Amino acid sequence: MSQNPVTQPRVDYQTDPTQYKHVTLSFDGELATLALNIHEDGGLRPGYKLKLNSYDLGVDIELHDALQRIRFEHPEVKAVIVTSLRDRIFCSGANIFMLGLSSHAWKVNFCKFTNETRNGIEDSSRHSGLKFVAALNGACAGGGYELALACDDIVLVDDRSSSVSLPEVPLLGVLPGTGGLTRVTDKRKVRHDLADIFCTSVEGVRGQKAVDWRLVDAIAKPAQFQQVVRERAVKLSAGSSRPGAGAQGIALTPLNRTIEADQLTYTHVTVQIDRSKRHATFTVKAPTGAQPGDIAAIVAAGAKWYPLEMARELDDAVLHMRTNELDIGTWVLKTEGEPAAVLAMDATLRAHRDHWFVNETLGMLRRTLARLDVSSRSLFALIESGSCFAGTLAELAFAADRAYMQVLPDAPEQQPTLQLSELNFGAYPMVNDQSRLARRFYEEEGPMGAARAAIGQALDGDQAAKLGLVTAALDDIDWADEIRLELEQRAAMSPDALTGLEANLRFAQKENMLTRIFGRLTAWQNWIFQRPNAVGEKGALKVYGKGEKAQFDMNRV
Repeated sequence: MSQNPVTQPRVDYQTDPTQYKHVTLSFDGELATLALNIHEDGGLRPGYKLKLNSYDLGVDIELHDALQRIRFEHPEVKAVIVTSLRDRIFCSGANIFMLGLSSHAWKVNFCKFTNETRNGIEDSSRHSGLKFVAALNGACAGGGYELALACDDIVLVDDRSSSVSLPEVPLLGVLPGTGGLTRVTDKRKVRHDLADIFCTSVEGVRGQKAVDWRLVDAIAKPAQFQQVVRERAVKLSAGSSRPGAGAQGIALTPLNRTIEADQLTYTHVTVQIDRSKRHATFTVKAPTGAQPGDIAAIVAAGAKWYPLEMARELDDAVLHMRTNELDIGTWVLKTEGEPAAVLAMDATLRAHRDHWFVNETLGMLRRTLARLDVSSRSLFALIESGSCFAGTLAELAFAADRAYMQVLPDAPEQQPTLQLSELNFGAYPMVNDQSRLARRFYEEEGPMGAARAAIGQALDGDQAAKLGLVTAALDDIDWADEIRLELEQRAAMSPDALTGLEANLRFAQKENMLTRIFGRLTAWQNWIFQRPNAVGEKGALKVYGKGEKAQFDMNRV
């Protein structure tokens, strides 16, 4: 029987401000300040100290939660100042000793979650009008600069010593966090030869040169630094679409969650693990009972409003399975309930999408589905009797690598259906800004038009297959055996090869900054993190801080 290779205590992604060790939130009208004050002895794992405001996964979990609190609990906030409470140090990046001690899988999962959190900052700026200013009050290196790069505006203190740097190549023998390397070129548009100098120097760039090279937006002398940062944050907030003063937030109450050896149970989501077959079944249940239809009732429901609660549960389940169940390589996606209830929810989301709370809930759904897209697991959707793959929940089928639909010719009353809504046509873009249906049909007008014409229809397996919405429609005689064989076949293949295959096929047509970030994380960094030059006995990651010089194999591969 396959065993879970994670022998360390499981990682819990749920937290709240009363439990923070490293992040401080404060609020001043339409401005919030998210300050790093990383506790040296507060690492998530033993064996390293988080010196110089360096971070590990535990810090990023707090950062992710803090962003969620600002989004939902503080709608009055229009701009966030990201800074440090440490004197002359903003953040020195990912803790190098943590990386040196960590398994390969841990490093890659850590980097992926870190990048997703940074991407979430940009997502909120783009879709919610929540703007971010990085106030670099001291040295800013590696992953610390990645955090700054995710913000809309970067201000660096001009004290003759503070600099920004991406020193991973010369110091550690790895790439600059993948997100940092990509944002320097794609977002900041730093000229490639200057970026080459920047990414191969340890000392970094400071002062006016950092502005001239486009590495930061402004510099300010220490005496004027706080004033300049505030002025720029206020200017950004003036263009925000957030409601501002007087808006009442929604408290993000703890999830109703039970974790057992082979099962996760939430209110609307369950995950059942079959270790012998190396797959897990995610089941998402449709809303039941009367659902709020007007804004007053939606706001009154708060964190218990179905689309928000379900999205938070699914997000937590995905993160738990990604980090704590490494050898469960296939995720089977199922749904249960009434399709009409999901379509009614979609209609409510569309009708009130201009309200900040509904917009933030759509954002939570969008980011959760995008997290599913970039997870290195095989995704199979099973559309069977009792399913509710409709509208928003149909996105689970379109996210899957394969979707199989059951046909019941002798029991039409139990026939599963697939139903589309307007939200399937752009409300939940993948990280490449493409809807899953547009990805599926390469944006070709014929199949996209046929799919749109089917909105509101309860499509059976044959109809869904004809429209190209599912991989195959199987009758009930073949269903069990076909699914069993497909899952067994998948479980027998190389996980490494499947990760590369799936990442390429899921983002086959459109490329942008985020797909390049995840592509480099999946391929380049995945490879570099395993090379002796980085993690060998005399590799740069292993000898850093020990007074030894890294020994490189100088063959170019």
